[in-house]
Amino acid sequence: MELGSGMLQGWFSPLLAAIGQQFAVDAGALNWVNAMYMLVTVACVPILAKLGDMFGHKRLLTVAAAFVVIGSLVVAFAPTFELFLVGRALQAPLAAFLPLEFAIVRARDEKSASRNIGVLVGALTLGGAVGSLASGVLYAAIQDLTVVLVFPAILIALCLPVVVFLVPETTVRKGGRIDWVGAVLLTVGLLSTLTGISNSGAWGWLNPGTLLLILSGIALLVLWVFLGRRMKDPLVDLSMLTKSGIGLPIVVSVLFGAQTYGGQTASFLWLLSEPDRVGYGLGMPTAAAGATIVLYAVAAFVGTLLGDRLSRWITPQRAVALAGVFAAASFALMIVFAGSTVLFISWMAVGGLSAGVLLAVLPAIVVRNAPADSVGIASALFNTARTAAGAAAGAVFALVMSLFVTARTVDGAVTAQSTPTSFFAVWAICLGIALALSILALRMRVAKTPDTSEVVDASATASSTTE
Repeated sequence: MELGSGMLQGWFSPLLAAIGQQFAVDAGALNWVNAMYMLVTVACVPILAKLGDMFGHKRLLTVAAAFVVIGSLVVAFAPTFELFLVGRALQAPLAAFLPLEFAIVRARDEKSASRNIGVLVGALTLGGAVGSLASGVLYAAIQDLTVVLVFPAILIALCLPVVVFLVPETTVRKGGRIDWVGAVLLTVGLLSTLTGISNSGAWGWLNPGTLLLILSGIALLVLWVFLGRRMKDPLVDLSMLTKSGIGLPIVVSVLFGAQTYGGQTASFLWLLSEPDRVGYGLGMPTAAAGATIVLYAVAAFVGTLLGDRLSRWITPQRAVALAGVFAAASFALMIVFAGSTVLFISWMAVGGLSAGVLLAVLPAIVVRNAPADSVGIASALFNTARTAAGAAAGAVFALVMSLFVTARTVDGAVTAQSTPTSFFAVWAICLGIALALSILALRMRVAKTPDTSEVVDASATASSTTE
């Protein structure tokens, strides 16, 4: 399921130009292909995960997969761009797969949950790389967008019988009622805030519409927190963040999302930019830059497989801190060796490796610390926080880059162009965020994993004492 999920998430980026031609829409409208998915993801994942805690994680995983199949078919056969975007929104429950699977994994075998979480995240990461590569190659070979878009629907449809017949249902349930008021406040608050931040580059940060969306979204989130603290069965038990020790790992995940996803755009833009034309970059061909993206994803996949082993060697806290240090080093050396293609790509790969370790270890800590009846919602908070931080950081870094521009003549026209300083500023901020992540990681609490041998020994001792 996670291999198919990763492929679906990586499937659309290489096809954006073909989608624009198919529906005759411009680049601005094409931004909604990914934005629609991301925004609905932020809204629906906490709700689906909470329902999984209440009614069964396998049941909700089946529902989520069914929605993704329907959405993928709508995307493939949509006659209009508007209906295409509806299909993208229906695909958003894809992001709930991981939180629901984490709960199933912990319920099935808590002792090996950390290792299995690393395998799941690794499959997702590898799938993303394969999907990005496969969709472009497939479209170049057959030149039929509908056929290419049907493939993800088939992949996820094949997962449905696997879930129904082979995945065991969890037995621990969260009691209470569904907090629909909290669900609406959280959904609208997140959507409003992230929509304002995401469009700030096009509208302007001081645009009344931007400010209204951001401030009203923040106000709704504050109201959600206020009411949640006074409800018997809130959507999210906020006291869980402090009592169970998942609050600080989620804060660390926010920093991780900001430095990893926020800085990627600048890194890949540097690869593609032609120094003779715009004054910066490495001037790599599109195909070579795509191969670099795959290399980054493969490095992240290796990191996910190493994460659990590293945690057992030096503790989870130190594993996260070490990954943060390596991430900081990668950004520092990308600045130093920005003019060398081989060295720049090598340090990007080191950043991918550290990202993979963080992707594996951080959710394992959250799952281990969460109460048994709230693993789904805890994992959803982790995923949502990381995704939202990445989206917000992308907009903020775009603002940072706009502060370092110069007038340059390109193709006979005078335009405002970014300077190398704008890229260095983004990477320097990411460096600082990675170091902050490392410091906070050492303060995280991690619950002990049950040891079966200790339980057996204790039972034997009790029996001897009784005799």
